[in-house]
Amino acid sequence: MAMFNDFNDDVWDEHQWEAHLNEIEKQTTHLRKFIAPDPLNSTPRWLTLLRESQDELDAVDAFIREELEFNDPYFDEEDDYYTEWEEDDDIDESFPEEWNTEESDLEEEDFDAGEEWKALSDEFARTENGSIEMLDIYDDARSLSALILQWAETLNPEHINEDCNNFVGRILKIGAKIAGGYSFGFDLEFLGGNIAYTKKALYYANDGLTILQKHLKEAPFLTTKQYFSFHQQLFELRNNIGIYIQELREEFNMGFE
Repeated sequence: MAMFNDFNDDVWDEHQWEAHLNEIEKQTTHLRKFIAPDPLNSTPRWLTLLRESQDELDAVDAFIREELEFNDPYFDEEDDYYTEWEEDDDIDESFPEEWNTEESDLEEEDFDAGEEWKALSDEFARTENGSIEMLDIYDDARSLSALILQWAETLNPEHINEDCNNFVGRILKIGAKIAGGYSFGFDLEFLGGNIAYTKKALYYANDGLTILQKHLKEAPFLTTKQYFSFHQQLFELRNNIGIYIQELREEFNMGFE
């Protein structure tokens, strides 16, 4: 694979992945500035997405999609990974249609036979049948981002200063980084990448808390009630992301036992 030219036979840990991802992000940052330059930095990207979207949650999802497109976990479509995946799809399609249907029916029956409760747990979100929408911290990050956007769009444009813009941007980045980490999956080979990417979500949560506490707490456009609501939700989200990272680390370490 193009992205793994410097891979050896060892499984990378989170620190090796982190160094690799940081280097890739530098490249995508330059690419982003080249594609959509905004020398005056006049309009925050989140504000543009708000104007183009149906509602706040739609704008959040648009932001996450955009971030993943720029940082799509760094696989090229011509890489062996995609070639093998497409070949597997071709093999599956060569089976008689009734075989695929029968297998699908069996899977649905197994799921309906008393395992619906698993869809509510983070543990199930990490299985082949799970999805990121079942991951609590991702759902919480999306909800908080939508709440922050709802507040931000009521502000007088004169109040959208650097601190306000940075705060909104940091909050939106949390869900995008969680999604980026989740896209790596939970196999040992890529779990370090999942951890490294999710750590970026933790960084943005901490940074958002710092901006909120130091720069926005006394702002005239943020009420005391809003401040404590934002702080409580962001604080809890930050802590839960930290717990999630620790759980991923435990999974990674167990893979070597």
